[in-house]
Amino acid sequence: MKEKLVVVGNGMAGMRTVEELLKIAPDKYDITVFGSEPHGNYNRIMLSPLLSGEKTLEDIMINDMEWYKTHNITLHAGWEKRAQKVDRRNKIVYAADGTEAAYDRLLLSTGSNPFIIPVPGKDLKGVITFRDISDVDTMLSAAKSKQHAIVIGGGLLGLEAANGLLKHGMDVTVVHNLEILMNRQLDGPSARFLQAALEERGMKFRMSANTSCLEGDEHGYVKAIKFDTGETLPADIVVMAVGIRPNTELAQSCGLYCERGVVVNDTMQTFDPSIYAIGECVQHRGELFGLVAPIWDQAKVCANHLAGYGIGIYKQKEVSTKLKVTGIDVFSAGNFLGDNDSENIVFQDPKRGVYKKVVVKGDKIIGSVMFGDTGDGSWYFQLMRDKTNISDFRDTLLFGQHLVGDSGRQGISAVAELPDDTEICGCNGVCKGDIVKAITDNKLFTLDDVRAATKASASCGSCTGLVEQILAVTVGGDYSTAPSEKPLCKCTSYGHDTVRKTIVDNGLKTFHEVAAFMEWDKPDGCHVCRPAINYYLVCAWPDQKVDDPRSRFINERVHANIQKDNTYSVVPRMWGGLTTPNELRAIADAADKYQVPCVKVTGGQRIDLLGVKKEDLPHIWKDLNDAGMVSGHAYGKALRTVKTCVGSEYCRFGTQDSTGMGVKLEKMTWGSWTPAKVKMAVSGCPRNCAEATIKDFGVVAVDSGWELYVGGNGGMKVRVSDFLVKVSTMDEVMEYAGALMQMYREQGHHNERTAPWVERVGLSYVKSELVDNPEQRKAFHARFLESQKLAQIDPWAERAAQGVEKQEFIPLTQLN
Repeated sequence: MKEKLVVVGNGMAGMRTVEELLKIAPDKYDITVFGSEPHGNYNRIMLSPLLSGEKTLEDIMINDMEWYKTHNITLHAGWEKRAQKVDRRNKIVYAADGTEAAYDRLLLSTGSNPFIIPVPGKDLKGVITFRDISDVDTMLSAAKSKQHAIVIGGGLLGLEAANGLLKHGMDVTVVHNLEILMNRQLDGPSARFLQAALEERGMKFRMSANTSCLEGDEHGYVKAIKFDTGETLPADIVVMAVGIRPNTELAQSCGLYCERGVVVNDTMQTFDPSIYAIGECVQHRGELFGLVAPIWDQAKVCANHLAGYGIGIYKQKEVSTKLKVTGIDVFSAGNFLGDNDSENIVFQDPKRGVYKKVVVKGDKIIGSVMFGDTGDGSWYFQLMRDKTNISDFRDTLLFGQHLVGDSGRQGISAVAELPDDTEICGCNGVCKGDIVKAITDNKLFTLDDVRAATKASASCGSCTGLVEQILAVTVGGDYSTAPSEKPLCKCTSYGHDTVRKTIVDNGLKTFHEVAAFMEWDKPDGCHVCRPAINYYLVCAWPDQKVDDPRSRFINERVHANIQKDNTYSVVPRMWGGLTTPNELRAIADAADKYQVPCVKVTGGQRIDLLGVKKEDLPHIWKDLNDAGMVSGHAYGKALRTVKTCVGSEYCRFGTQDSTGMGVKLEKMTWGSWTPAKVKMAVSGCPRNCAEATIKDFGVVAVDSGWELYVGGNGGMKVRVSDFLVKVSTMDEVMEYAGALMQMYREQGHHNERTAPWVERVGLSYVKSELVDNPEQRKAFHARFLESQKLAQIDPWAERAAQGVEKQEFIPLTQLN
């Protein structure tokens, strides 16, 4: 029969302990959890991005309700289910509503309570803390109708609360009783850098200010804050973020020994051997805890003893603090203020917003603090922890480990030199060795894979760069010794390139043929592999009817972009950005006829009709077809636009006919399905008004011909395109464009834009195939033109005039 474990507190500390316990002794206990909030276990660190709107509740949920069911854990969640009494003699926990649970072992993870400064008015309505989801909801509600927000406390939590309210349009003032913001993590100069950066965003500050009282109105709501100087500020909401105190109420009520926190030994055991405690509620060897890293260590030790192994002890470690404060990176470790015998090595660049200080004593680092550029924080912390003598590289210390690596370590990557016990992710307590082991054992290839397996960089994200470096170093080494490829999806162990080759070599024509031949884990596939395989089939067999609409997402099924209100956008093609009065009249007539609520000029020199009903799509398409217009494929992984400038026909700076060139390119390439969307541009002179150097294929006219560029991107991750070749004639431009399109179509991975494709295969490889090998280039171009004979059929005309897939556009009948 299983023993009974009761956990009081459904927060990060308690559930981390349960997770660790389930790893090593999944069948030892029947587990019951009492939590005071009506949710599963969520990442409390991410309350700030929840407040600012950057995250949703679902995004920050660590263990949702289904997780408890899956692991047969009984969860009592909600304020009425909060644990209120522990009967230690009979080993029973009682909730506020009378719910009870017997235990053999009890784990207290009651966390901490926010400190409320004892000033008159602290109990007024509108005076809140920033501790849980309920507080976030209160602030969001206030931001909708209130104007003035006061945040008392200039620490991390206070600044995050202020930033969230500021983003929602409130007038926010931070009140702090010291001259230095985040005085536990920053020194004077770095704090001033931070304050200046936040003031630029509109945040206001009252530093060295002491609150004398909070004033209320006749309805009991806060209306102002008054300082000891007599000054008052209006306040519609006051957020107190001045610190926390361990929540020892339940422990004290049942007679457990407490000081500032619930006192525990090195096994996280209280003075009652059947009761353990962990997290912000505990006191261990005189110390309290508020950071995640030490609490994660406590969880491992506690789980080890709950499992009955009895071999772990908790030892406090020196910790560094790497944080994102409202999106600004800060880092500190050790004694960053120094003493009379220490020296400060300082770098500061006010214009760039960068500040670094390393505190040295006896040629060893004893502390460091950084603002803006924190990339070398882990290195400084490691040097400090290892008591490394830095005299040999003191002159380059502030410029980062890469200089040490380049000059003194034969160019070995800096991250490769970090020991395995170097902590990379402070939020989740993940060391370099954990990440490397996960990458090698589980054959991880992406940042998302690493996050899912280790949780490294999954919280605040400030360690993302380091995790990516470890991934690059580890996978790079793996490639050199044992090449492998990332699986296309979770349904198979095969990668994109292997799947594509198998389709061609074995004449596979349908998804199910591919899935059966390659022994897919799921015979019907998933949302990742279905559209990918469908594209690979269309590309491999352009002369056969292999396209499966069921494997396409809604936009490509109905040839229009779905909008958030379930209407659609219609974008007719305008060759090279050109149009005519007749086309414009047709667009205007269609907009009137179908009551289109929004007509917008796009960034790709076209006109977008937004808000079209699904059932009206074939009809509006027919009207546009009748005026000579075809689909602009604004919805598809296909050629979108060829943007042009006026060129030599009208522009006094134009050197070539860029508009004519753009029209020729678009008429050759439209209708072709590609791994991801493709955008082109042609500029008539080096002034580059068509922005050709951030396109998938860009053409820039010069006096003697045309410069061709590839692999650019102007979206979320901007990438300037690479120079491919200079040619003399329009025909050469067309040949290179067609060859590049076909090469990309045949070798790109589904959903991979040309920018990452070029980075993956290398520009030199693209040049070797297209520039250095004319026969290969002509072959690519010929295959592209052949495939276009069958691809350049207007999908709008098929559906408008021929009734193809008409079932897609018939609205469902509403039944009462």
